[in-house]
Amino acid sequence: MKLIALQLLLWYSALWTVQEASPLGPASHLPQSFLLKCLEQVRKIQADDVMLQERLCATHKLCHPEELVLLGHSLGITQAPLSSCSSQALQLAGCLRQLHDGLSLYQGLLQALDGISPELASTLDMLQLDITDLATNIWQQMEDLGTAPARQATQGTMPIFTSAFQRRAGGVLVASNLQSFLELAYRVLRYLAEP
Repeated sequence: MKLIALQLLLWYSALWTVQEASPLGPASHLPQSFLLKCLEQVRKIQADDVMLQERLCATHKLCHPEELVLLGHSLGITQAPLSSCSSQALQLAGCLRQLHDGLSLYQGLLQALDGISPELASTLDMLQLDITDLATNIWQQMEDLGTAPARQATQGTMPIFTSAFQRRAGGVLVASNLQSFLELAYRVLRYLAEP
């Protein structure tokens, strides 16, 4: 029950942020098949992420990411921006780049969680694979549009966890931040898919 309440809280907080970031500019010229595939992939990643959150809650009793925010700041767990996807600054190329870079950031953060616990290994692996697939599709679309940068962005500095608790708490925070990012990404992609 607490996990459902947490998910609702995260969903409402994401909506609060999404209202400022919902694109209102002209529709894109992206292929409908690309957009629909991305929407499907985002929903799959969201389901994987919820499963990770549920398992962290059930296995390690870490169910409240809001209680771990200060630890997240000290560990350097960041959120990926999507400012180029906002209603005030919708730039298709920049938005695709930020989606891709955000997915790359979360790939790196999930890799940093490697070894969190044997019970979560398969869920983390599936989540990483699904994020890689979506990031690859977005990169290919950027190449097709001729907007891909000369080289892909690097992940930057990843957090270093010095204890099992930090790794587990980091998992909760990464999963929570990823969920917020995916909510926003889904809304942007859904808008771009509208006729």
